[in-house]
Amino acid sequence: MTDSREPVPAEQTGKQQTGKQQTWKLTLAYDGTDFSGWQVQPGKATIQGELQAALGRITGESPLPQGSGRTDAGVHALGQIASFVLQAPIPPANLLRALNRTLPQSIRILEAKTVPESFHARHSAIAKTYEYRVFRESICPPFLARYALAYSWPMDLEALKRAANLFAGEHDFLSFAATDPDLAGRGVLDISETAPAGPSPAIPATVRTIFSSVWERQQSQAGELLVYRVRGNGFLHHMVRNLVGTMLDVGRGRLGVEAIPAILSARSRAAAGPTAPARGLFLLSVEYGREK
Repeated sequence: MTDSREPVPAEQTGKQQTGKQQTWKLTLAYDGTDFSGWQVQPGKATIQGELQAALGRITGESPLPQGSGRTDAGVHALGQIASFVLQAPIPPANLLRALNRTLPQSIRILEAKTVPESFHARHSAIAKTYEYRVFRESICPPFLARYALAYSWPMDLEALKRAANLFAGEHDFLSFAATDPDLAGRGVLDISETAPAGPSPAIPATVRTIFSSVWERQQSQAGELLVYRVRGNGFLHHMVRNLVGTMLDVGRGRLGVEAIPAILSARSRAAAGPTAPARGLFLLSVEYGREK
């Protein structure tokens, strides 16, 4: 990974020694190819770790930025949200400029703003939208290979659309939750990616509401893309990639559309299809209620 980080002169950040504690909200975009996901991991490059280190170089403080949800190794973002608290009274425009000077070029800050102290990137989120991109031609150009799954098998787009529609609404998505590799021997599932705010004790932890779930065909200069876009109040770990892998089996004719309700009812990861590769997945946006 190329490192173009530059030291940022203190006069360009506008930081001072003391100030009133402020809560910050950042909107980030990143190419996740060369990172081991969002969450800090010892000895590995992560988005959260790079952002924390950059804040330390700029402000002398090292808050651990909280993301709207963790993205896995190789997953990209066009609208990830992070929040943290700083003592240094830096003007937002200065912090944005300083972060983009010191972060790797594969991570960009699109917006930096102060928000009420009650704001939390994950707990305050009310909806998220993901997109998965599938390249349909026989040869995937190198400039697309990091950002789409090359999948040239014959595909029934109408079957994909019907399958996607069956995921809309409130469902128990346990069949689409990742198995924690450290606990797999004990049959424990990892459901930690994002949970909706204030879940009722009567509702299983794996229940999510999907507001929209659609496939569409897009034409680019390089060739045809199939794009899956899903918006919901929360997602389980690997849930979108498991949905995509299952639907691609439907599109290829290996699985019937009518099998989808049975897979949901099974509440078993073994009932669903394979996990689609990380490289085709993008976190598009995160929605919040009124910041107050």
